[in-house]
Amino acid sequence: MNTTEASVAAQELAWFKSSYSGAEGGECVEVANATRAVHIRDSKVPSGPVLTVSPHTWAGFVGMAADRSA
Repeated sequence: MNTTEASVAAQELAWFKSSYSGAEGGECVEVANATRAVHIRDSKVPSGPVLTVSPHTWAGFVGMAADRSA
């Protein structure tokens, strides 16, 4: 897949922000779940680069972040 195709595919995903993100914006990321991957992007630059990780990697990251916030 080339960069243009990847960009178009990323725009077609259903992106969402954390419920902890305030309405005032700021430094937020958006996440989109796909069948075999989790996509992460900067909410301020939706047409910018997208980080793609496996669902297992994403679950590990979220679990570690939850442990540190307790």
